[in-house]
Parts: sequence; structure tokens; C-alpha cells
Amino acid sequence: MAASNASLNSQSNCLTYPEARHKFFGVGSSSSLQLAPRSQHQIRIAVIGNHLPRQCGIATFTTDLCDAIEAEYGAAQLSVVAINDVQSSYLYPERVRFEISEGDLSSYRAAADFLNARNVDLVCLQHEYGIFGGKSGNYIIELLKHLNMPVITTLHTVLREPNLDQRVVMHKIAARSERLIVMSQHSSRILQEVFRVPAEKIDLIPHGIPDLPFEQPDLYKNRFSCQGKRVLLTFGLLSPNKGFESVIQAMPSILASHSNAVYMIAGATHPQVRAREGDRYRLELQALARKLGVERQVLFINRFVAPEEMAGLVGSADIYITPYCHEAQAVSGTLAYALGSGKAIISTPYWHAAELLDHGRGMLVPFESPAAIARATVTLLDNDKARQAMRERAYLYSRPMIWKRVAQSYMGSVLHARVRPADPVRVGFAIQKNTREAEKRVANA
Repeated sequence: MAASNASLNSQSNCLTYPEARHKFFGVGSSSSLQLAPRSQHQIRIAVIGNHLPRQCGIATFTTDLCDAIEAEYGAAQLSVVAINDVQSSYLYPERVRFEISEGDLSSYRAAADFLNARNVDLVCLQHEYGIFGGKSGNYIIELLKHLNMPVITTLHTVLREPNLDQRVVMHKIAARSERLIVMSQHSSRILQEVFRVPAEKIDLIPHGIPDLPFEQPDLYKNRFSCQGKRVLLTFGLLSPNKGFESVIQAMPSILASHSNAVYMIAGATHPQVRAREGDRYRLELQALARKLGVERQVLFINRFVAPEEMAGLVGSADIYITPYCHEAQAVSGTLAYALGSGKAIISTPYWHAAELLDHGRGMLVPFESPAAIARATVTLLDNDKARQAMRERAYLYSRPMIWKRVAQSYMGSVLHARVRPADPVRVGFAIQKNTREAEKRVANA
């Protein structure tokens, strides 16, 4: 289906975009509760989830979240229980104090014993069905039911049509968690309508982003040998549901209008996909590019892109594209990153994109439609003023999503899970200051 915000408004250059205040914080949610940095209340928090150097989106998220909490509140009280995939081990940083073997049920019980013995005050679980063992990841329930402390859970996937096993797991997680954290309004509605979770138990906290400057793409293009090119970019782990072939199929039409365009696909094949079928998907994409005669304009960066390289990579893009194939995607960390970098964005209307790119912050195109991707790309490349206005709207809207603010919101959820009526809680939220700083960056770019 075509999306309603697929048209451009080149007249909208307002830098005091009203939603910069912004709906992620406080609408039907307790996530407006913010803990002042360096609180005198020292709370021992253990985060359960994947962690870098494991290569996956959950690992990147967990690492970034822990980094942000440590930056705001100190490292002494934060630890991680990491989930290892089958027959894998990793050289983790010091904060990882315990490792669970995904398919070993006994290691989940051992992890609970470890956390109880360390007198952890609260556990923050990063939940995705596929990272835990058992049917629909039900081994994690063995850990949760033996914990002696409160739990808050971040839900990276919220399904509108779960199967029976997925429904049972989610009900048990919801029952055991004091707070459930979601990253979109859509996920919050599904939790309430499908899983009957009360709204007052749900905190809406956006996917975090680094606090990057608002800069012009040409500053970064020489790093990737793309000087003088119009750079289209998609990054993230490769798997067949990402829809990269739709952009490759759009390239002949794009090149007919903009012969200097290139499409960069950055990222390694997802480890679980590579274990099953090797690099077959990438090879299929390369074969498609050759068949269409665009192999010189489709550039593959075949590696897991480290955080220190990511800012330059995304910075080099004139347009960021997420052509994912399925509507039921509750969150996309790469999309959030591109939004926070002030990119002009084209996306299929999966749930997270439809929400983040509303009100002209991006262009939505139908699923699996190379023709629509080509039209949207040419429209943006043809109109510098409209593209710049879209970039500004995206950048200003994303300021409350920087990791500093997300860490404060997480600590608010922690306190909400633990606080008693007599306990003092200091709160504060500096969105106005953040927005003013962002406006200066945009004006000076």
C-alpha cells in the first residue's frame, strides 16, 4: 500500500519542529520519569542480553545502553549476563560477569543463582525470542522465575499474531516484569490489545542514538572513495528479509536520471544466516547487480561495521534506504541511527518506519516495489531544498533519542520498578536545551 507521507514539502524549513518536545516521553507512559545523573542512590543493575563482540543488533543495543548508563551514573553498579549462541564464545569486556549458553537450560538456572548471590537490586532483560533456547526462547523463563529481585524487560519484538508458544512466553515475561519497555507507540498498543498488558505497566523509550553533528555528506565521501557521487546507503547485518534486491532493481531507473549515483550495502551476513547457508544472499545480490548492468554502482562493504566507522559511513549518505520486506518490524536500530544523523530517508512502511518517518521526516514506499523506490530517490535527488528540509526535520525530532536521554529514561523505569512511596526521586528533563543545541548545529551546517 502507498503511504500517506510519500510527498515532499519543500517549504517546510521550520527549525522549531513542535514534535521535538516529544511524544516518545510521557504520552501514556511513565518514561517521563528521569533520574538526575550521579544520583546518591546506588542501584546494582544486571543487564541480560547479547553483548559485543557478538555480532547482532541486540548485542549492539545492549552494549550502547550499558555505555550510556555508565557514562551517566558510573560503572561500578552495572554488570551484564551475556547470551552465547551455539558453540560460540567471545572475548567480552569486564562488565560481562556471567555467560549463558543459549541451548543449555541449566546455565539459565545457574545465572539466576549467580545474580541472587551478588545481591543485584534489579535485572534489566533484553528480550528477543530468537536469542534464547527452547520453544520460542522459553528457557529464559527458567531464569526469571528463580530471581529474587525486580525485573524490567525491553521488548525488541512485539508480535501482533504470536503463535501459542510465543504468546505463553510473553505472558510469563509480562507477569514477572515490573515494567515493560517498548520503543514505539505501535508496540505499546499491541501489548495492550493482544497480550492484555495494562498501559500503566508500559514505558515507551525510543531506541537510542549517538549524539552526532548535523553535517553535509560530502565531508565523509572521500573515506569511501565516493567523491562526486550521490550515495544511497543501507547498513546492517545481511539476511534475505531485508529487501536489498528492491533497491538494486531500482538502480537502472535511478541511474537514468542521476548517473553518478551509487548504492552502498554495508554489513556482514548475519551470523545465524551464514551458519545455515553461508554468504548465498550476498552472492545473489551481486549476481542481480551484474545481470542488470549496475555492478559498478552497487558497492558491498562486507564486514561488521565497528561503531567508530559507523558515523562516517552514515555521514557519507545523501539518502538512507530501509527496504525491509515485512510490516511487523517493531524496531530498527539502523533506521534510528540514520534519523539521528539527519539523513534523508526512504523506507518501506514497516511499523517502526511508519512511526518515525511521519510528518515529512522521510518518504514511505510500498513493500517490494523497485519502481516506487526509484521514483522516491529521483524526487529527493532532484530537489536539494526539499531534501535538506527533510534532513532538518529528522535531526531535530531525534534529539530526545540520544543515548544520554535514553539512559536517564531507563533509570526512571528502574526507579519506578523499585520505588516506595516514601522514597525520594529526583527528576529532570532538559529537552528544551537539547533542541536549542540541535538548532544551532543545523543552522551552522
